[in-house]
This record gives sequence, structure tokens and C-alpha cells, in this order.
Amino acid sequence: MEHKMNRDHAQNSLGFRPDMTVDKMQDRLKGSLPELLGMELVSIKTGRLQSRLIVNQNLLAPNGFLPAATIIGPADTTCGFGTVAHLPEGAESFTTVELKANFIGTVREGGIHCEAKIEPSGHTLQVWDAAVTDEASGRTIALFRCPQMILWPKALSN
Repeated sequence: MEHKMNRDHAQNSLGFRPDMTVDKMQDRLKGSLPELLGMELVSIKTGRLQSRLIVNQNLLAPNGFLPAATIIGPADTTCGFGTVAHLPEGAESFTTVELKANFIGTVREGGIHCEAKIEPSGHTLQVWDAAVTDEASGRTIALFRCPQMILWPKALSN
């Protein structure tokens, strides 16, 4: 019972910010690596964010396969924007604590889709899981976990 109450409190403290629309977040990509990659944010709602990326020759490794960096970029960005949209009131920002990726497959053309979901999280840490899939087949090509530390204002010292 105590565990359930703590989990419910943590979920309620997420503070989904409905003003963080897809358009506003897409504007924040301008001039950054995700824009250079061609990443597009697709949808956002409480506890979940989705993005996509069209695969082109410039995103492939010299061997013709999609490299880890092309998959991690959208997955990390999707989790990061999920965190931004769920920062608790009063929090200043966040920083990534760790990245964990498992690569299961690849694509050489078409598009990839990323869906990030928040796990039960607390006041100082949000944990996001993401699945990257082949848009055409729906086949999972990577699983990703990304804990994010919530940054709070420093207390003023006298």
C-alpha cells in the first residue's frame, strides 16, 4: 500500500505542462543537432512523447547501415523533451544521468519512430524509456532508457 501511494504521489508531481505544445517544442529544435538530423516531434501528452526521423544517405554509416548515433540522437532528444514537458513546478532544468541503449535491428531507408514513456518517477529524478521502431514495419530496432536529474534552484545562503 505504501509503495502504491508513493508511486501515485510521484506521478502526480510530474506536472505535465500543457503549454509545451508540439509546435513550441519543434521551434526549440531550430539550430540544434536534432534539426540537423531532420528530427520531427509528432505528439505529446501526459507521460508520453513521440518523434520521427526520415532516414537518408547522410544519416547512414559508411557501411550503409544506420549507426548507433543516428538512433540515439532522436531517442535521447525525445526523452529530453518529455522531461521538459514534465518538469515539476519550480524546477529550473534537467540533465541526463545515464544512457542505456540496446540495438536490436536497423533500417537503411524509410523512417524511424520513437516513443518515449515516463516510468514512475520522483521529485529529483525522472526515468524515461523509449522504443525506436521502423515506421514501415513497426519492428523494434532499439530500446532506450534515460534517467534525467531534475535541477532545482540553489538555496540562497546568508
